[in-house]
Amino acid sequence: MSGLDIAPHDLQPKTFAFDVEHDARAKVIISKYPDSKKQSAVMPLLDLAQRQHGGWIPSAAIEMIADRLEMPSVRVWEVATFYTMYFLAPKGQHKVQVCTTTPCWLRGSDDVVKACKDHLGISFGQVTEDGKFSLHEVECLGACVNAPMIQIDDDYYEDLDETNAKKILNSFLEDNPLKPGSYRNRKNSAPEKNQILTNGHKNA
Repeated sequence: MSGLDIAPHDLQPKTFAFDVEHDARAKVIISKYPDSKKQSAVMPLLDLAQRQHGGWIPSAAIEMIADRLEMPSVRVWEVATFYTMYFLAPKGQHKVQVCTTTPCWLRGSDDVVKACKDHLGISFGQVTEDGKFSLHEVECLGACVNAPMIQIDDDYYEDLDETNAKKILNSFLEDNPLKPGSYRNRKNSAPEKNQILTNGHKNA
C-alpha cells in the first residue's frame, strides 16, 4: 500500500476495540442487514471507528472490522482507501474539505481554495502547526447546485466566495463555528428570492 497516507507504525495502536457506546451502535447497524449481507455494514463501522479514535482509523480497527463482519481485511482496506471521508493517519482537529470538481470550479472554487490556503498557511494534505486544521481537496460532495462549497467536519458551507470562506475559518479559530448552509441566503437548494420563477416569469 505504498503511496497511501497511512500512519507510521509508531502511531498505530496494537489493538482496537469499540468502546461500550460505539459497540452498541455497531450492533444496531449490523442488525439492519441479513446475516449473509452483514458485510454491507463496513462503511458505517469504519465511520464509527474513525469517530471513536479521534478522527482517523488505525490499522488495528480495519482488522477488527474485518473479523467482525467475517470478510477479508483487504476488502475493508479497499473501502477505507477509496473514499476520501476516511482518514488512515492523524489529521487536523477540523478537516476542511474543498470541492474542486467542475461545478464548483466554474462557480469560483479557485478563490475558495486560495482563501483556505492563505488563511490557514497550509496546502492540500497538510496540517496546521497547532493541529487545529487539515486541508483536503475532494471530488464532488453532492452540493453542485450551491457551488462552490466546502465541508468542515460533518457540515456543508455552500454558495461561498473568498470573503465568507475566511469568515467561516475564523469562526472555527474562535471556537464559535458559524452556521452551515448557504451563504447567499438560499433555503436548502431553492432559488434565491429574486430568482424564483412563476409560470416562466421572474418575481421581483
